[in-house]
Amino acid sequence: SILEKYPTYEATIGIEVHVQLKTNSKIFCSCPNQFGQKPNSNICIVCTGQPGALPVLNKKVIDYALMAGIATNSKITRICDFARKHYIYPDLPKNYQITQSDKPICADGYIPIERTDGSEKHVRLIRIHMEEDAGKNIHSTTGISWVDLNRTGTPLLEIVSHPDIADSFEAKAYLTRLHTIIRYLGISNANMEEGSFRADVNISIRKKGAAQLGTKVELKNINSFRFIANAIDYEIERQVHMIESGERIKQETRLWDNKQQKTFFMRSKEEAQDYRYFTEPDLPELHIDDAWINNAKKEIPELPHDKFKRVQKDFSLSAYEA
Repeated sequence: SILEKYPTYEATIGIEVHVQLKTNSKIFCSCPNQFGQKPNSNICIVCTGQPGALPVLNKKVIDYALMAGIATNSKITRICDFARKHYIYPDLPKNYQITQSDKPICADGYIPIERTDGSEKHVRLIRIHMEEDAGKNIHSTTGISWVDLNRTGTPLLEIVSHPDIADSFEAKAYLTRLHTIIRYLGISNANMEEGSFRADVNISIRKKGAAQLGTKVELKNINSFRFIANAIDYEIERQVHMIESGERIKQETRLWDNKQQKTFFMRSKEEAQDYRYFTEPDLPELHIDDAWINNAKKEIPELPHDKFKRVQKDFSLSAYEA
C-alpha cells in the first residue's frame, strides 16, 4: 500500500458502483435494452421524455434488485417508491431522472473481502437502489457534440458503500468481489468497457487519530480495477504532498490519465447540487412480500466467496489453488 510510505496518514474511501442490468427491455418502456446499436434507434416517446408519455415499470428490474440485495446481505425494503431527481443536461431528455430517494429497495448490506494478511473484512453498504440511465454525449475535437439517447432508460442498480475501504488493495478486492457476485447472479454482463459496471471512488486522507474526515475528492470514469487502484495510490500521494506543503484540498471531481499515470481536474464540487427530489407521481408504491423475496432467493447460485471457502475445506486446497 502507498500508505506504508506515509505511516502518519490514513485514507477513507467509499465507492459508488452503477450496474446496467441485463433485461430484454428498458426499465420504463418496451424499447430493446441493447448495446452498440445505431445511434438513436432504440428509443420511443417514453425514454425520450415526450410530453404526456407515462412510464411502466419492468418487473424484471425488481427481481434483479432483490437478487443483488440478498446476495449482498442487505435488508429488503418492503414498501418503497421512486422519485424524480432534477438536473438539466443534454443527454437527459426529461430534465429529471427517475431513481429512488429516501426509500431504496435494499439497505444496510455488506460484502466480505480478504485483507492482505488473509483476514476477512466486511465493507458495509449504505444502499442499493434502482434507477434509469441517461443517454450519452459524444464530443468531437472540432467543438461539435452529438447526443445518443439509446442508453436512456437502461435499468441501473446503484450500489453505494460506506467509507470503510482503507487503501487501494481493499478497493480492488471490494470491486472484484462485487463484480464477481453480479456476474454469478447473471443480472448483468458487468462489462466495464461497455459501461455496464462503472465505479466512482470518493477518497480523503487525514492524520491518524484525527476526529474529522479530510476533504473528499471524487475519481470518475475509470474502466479497470488496476487503473482504479493506481488512481487511488496516486491520489493519496497527491493529497499528502498538498497537506505537507500547507495547501488546502479542494472538493472536486478528477479523472485518471492512464498514459501519464496521474489524476487531473474535471470540475469543482464545492456546492452541493439541489436535485429537488420528490416522489414520482406516475409510478405506484412497490409492496414486496415474502413470496417475491423467496422467488428471488431460488434464483441465486452458490456465491463466489462461499464457493471459495467450500473448495478449500472440501479438497484441502490453498487459497491460490482455490
